Amino acid sequence: MKFLTAGESHGPQLTAILEGLPSQLELTAADIDPWLEKRQTGYGRGRRMVIETDRVQILSGVRAGRTTGAPVTLVVENKDHRNWVEIMSPEPGNEPRKKALTAARPGHADLAGGIKYRHKDLRDVLERASARETTMRVAVGAVSLKLLKVLGIEGVNFVASLRDIECQVPFSWDLLEAVESSPVRCPDPQASARMVEIIDQAKKDGDTLGGVLEVRFRGLPIGLGSYVQWDRKLDGRIAQAVMSVQAVKGVEIGYGFQAARLPGSAVHDAIYRDERGYHRRTNGAGGLEGGMTDGEELVVRVALKPIATLMTPLPTVDVVTREPADAARERSDTTAVPAAGVIMQCVIAQVLAEAVLEKFGGDTVPELQERIEAYRQYALEY
Repeated sequence: MKFLTAGESHGPQLTAILEGLPSQLELTAADIDPWLEKRQTGYGRGRRMVIETDRVQILSGVRAGRTTGAPVTLVVENKDHRNWVEIMSPEPGNEPRKKALTAARPGHADLAGGIKYRHKDLRDVLERASARETTMRVAVGAVSLKLLKVLGIEGVNFVASLRDIECQVPFSWDLLEAVESSPVRCPDPQASARMVEIIDQAKKDGDTLGGVLEVRFRGLPIGLGSYVQWDRKLDGRIAQAVMSVQAVKGVEIGYGFQAARLPGSAVHDAIYRDERGYHRRTNGAGGLEGGMTDGEELVVRVALKPIATLMTPLPTVDVVTREPADAARERSDTTAVPAAGVIMQCVIAQVLAEAVLEKFGGDTVPELQERIEAYRQYALEY
């Protein structure tokens, strides 16, 4: 199962084409829109989230509420485009256009992208490099989450820390309601309140904040991914997908960097067997061993840097005049950490759905369900 996205931040629409989805998956816009809404929420988000109320249109691959096996086309309209029609027009002429960007913004793709693709109006870089692109990553991920759900696999995301404020409540699947009710998606009420305070202060200071997100999945069968070739290892594929999201600067699985500070006896997970089959009492591996799922919960943590657009701009250079300048201030957030957890859950879900389809095949969802259930029984009896 593979996909492509297209579209610019202020263009008419964003598009994704998802290919390889089995037929007979019940799918409507109601399965996708709640995830698009979650992506736009979270304390610290900016005015763009008020302008854009994202809703998906399913243009192909679904009929009568079920996938057909054909490529699925998803579209989200950019409502703000009506204010950018002339600026974003593909027709030649009218240059330099309004809102041309020539002062490269630190922390963005502007300078490297301008040099690579020979753009002097760095808006040609900004528009595609924008995190607005993650709208379609979420849409594709929402479809993947629906497929995983019918196979008995579910996920969760929450904020583990914001700046130096850490969640002190150990994670439990019983805390899902607490995550959803928190304005910053943190299940620790005290930490959540403190996070809101530092977001308010950062907004007053014209600054931005980063943090650490945690994503978990349970119900994964043993053996997704493979050890036989480097590019089939599931941990590598998850890391690549996560690191491709804007502002992500680090990823760890299980104990991650903590494992480097511990002896092997405190890191590796002993194996036991009973009526439940093979299982572990610890999960330092985070659900992955040798590039494959081991049957335990998948645990992925992601480090998100502070958003690079500051209301108190950093020094830069104008690429046309080559003179010193202040970085441009496009509409921005104080923090996108709570929303980024939603994005991470969706991009990881797509990788997992792809791995499930690789292992179990099947042109239809019923075939897939039968095969995965038979495999679970085999693994229990192994």
